[in-house]
Amino acid sequence: NWFPFLLLIGVWIFFMRQMQGGGRGGAMGFGKSKARLLTEHHGRKTFDDVAGVDEAKEELQEVVDFLKDPSKFQRLGGKIPKGALLVGPPGTGKTLLARAVAGEANVPFFTISGSDFVEMFVGVGASRVRDMFEQAKKNAPCIIFIDEIDAVGRSRGAGLGGGNDEREQTLNQLLVEMDGFESNEGIILIAATNRPDVLDPALLRPGRFDRQVVVPNPDITGREKILKVHMRDVPLGSDVDAKTIARGTPGFSGADLANLVNEAALLAARRNKRLVSMQEFEDAKDKVMMGPERRSMVMSEKEKELTAYHEAGHALVAMNVPESDPVHKATIIPRGRALGMVMRLPEADKLSENYTQMTSFLAIAMGGRVAEELKFGKDKITSGASSDIQQATRMARAMITRWGFSDKLGTIDYSDDNGQNVFLGQEITRSKSISGSTAQIIEEEVRRLIDEANDTARRILTEKKKDWETLAEGLLEYETLSGAEIDDLLKGKPPSRPEDDPTPPQAPPSSAVPTTDEGPDTDPEPQGA
Repeated sequence: NWFPFLLLIGVWIFFMRQMQGGGRGGAMGFGKSKARLLTEHHGRKTFDDVAGVDEAKEELQEVVDFLKDPSKFQRLGGKIPKGALLVGPPGTGKTLLARAVAGEANVPFFTISGSDFVEMFVGVGASRVRDMFEQAKKNAPCIIFIDEIDAVGRSRGAGLGGGNDEREQTLNQLLVEMDGFESNEGIILIAATNRPDVLDPALLRPGRFDRQVVVPNPDITGREKILKVHMRDVPLGSDVDAKTIARGTPGFSGADLANLVNEAALLAARRNKRLVSMQEFEDAKDKVMMGPERRSMVMSEKEKELTAYHEAGHALVAMNVPESDPVHKATIIPRGRALGMVMRLPEADKLSENYTQMTSFLAIAMGGRVAEELKFGKDKITSGASSDIQQATRMARAMITRWGFSDKLGTIDYSDDNGQNVFLGQEITRSKSISGSTAQIIEEEVRRLIDEANDTARRILTEKKKDWETLAEGLLEYETLSGAEIDDLLKGKPPSRPEDDPTPPQAPPSSAVPTTDEGPDTDPEPQGA
């Protein structure tokens, strides 16, 4: 009976083919590149689909021209950059830009994530890099796009213990393929990262990533263009104005604006409307910036009163300190993780903040806690100001240690690497750069700024006690007030609202504010809770 022998031979042949890399899941298949070749079926993108980053598009237009007509540059002895590094915050359209370059040039587009190179087996990452460039050579001219390249391109030997050998081998192979002994003509590498500071210097030198293309958050004109791109397929009401929406969304990235348009469309669908009106965009903006409402939570009248005075304290201080952003909305309805907040929106895009604006921020942050103390007494202060205190302390410490706003310490950077220890164990091997006496002065200066902010908030709420109580009573009655409604209320006028506007249910007290990054943040954000 030959059947068992034939079966064994068949099984043996099957496993041999798997071992030789015949299948992607085989033992030798680990070294195969995971780069995906995007085709027309994945959707072709062009520069018409990208808005708000005109300078970045101009930089990348040369890459497109080279891929279309390389002889134009070669005739004059010029060499096209081998690589372009797209640098910018998350959501600004770096990946979309890379796809648009491939779409404009109409060439093959390979995409891979930085984390796809590293596997549990040693040597797999370098093998995948070699295989990726082999595939690219067969399809040249083409574009290779590596998303989040900082996952594989971090500085070598920077962490505790000298770094990861496997990751370093992968990076070394990538460096060789980009600009080594053999040239890879017709292959242009585009990579994206939001952490260029952690990349290896050898990766950034000319001949590899010759250009760093900055893709920042858009300004008001860019936001208007981005909104119009995303509004193409949305049926809009006659009252929708993209310029007005752009003015009210400073600091929004392209992804934020896309989400805003989508949320507005979903709101209109839930309300059984055929067109998306300006009201849906305003409600969607509040949802994106402050979080969804949580009206189902129940609270006592005492807690609601405490919340109203707390938020009114934030709002009134914000309206009376110098160079503060206008109050956009105050609410005691829970939204997201916060249980009440005051939203301020800058009138224009801000690239930096001055000392006055920072001290005003501190006073506004302290306004809620001071309000609780003045109205209910020191023994009735709640934990609702915990996040306010955290934000104020972080800002005050940055003012002293990073931006030199202390006469005692002068203009010296005392921060610990700007608080960015990106490698595990790196802070252990770094020696402290300040003495104990200097650390004590830093703490004293931080306390001085916080105490001054407390005094400012206390003075304003004491002098404007009538306005403060009027605003608190208005929040108790209406629960949410816009900036214009707050102005009417303080002038003795009732807020003008549509007659069919349903009375909202009661809301619970406030306890937290969404946290902010170190230093002045130009993004719109809730202030106070």
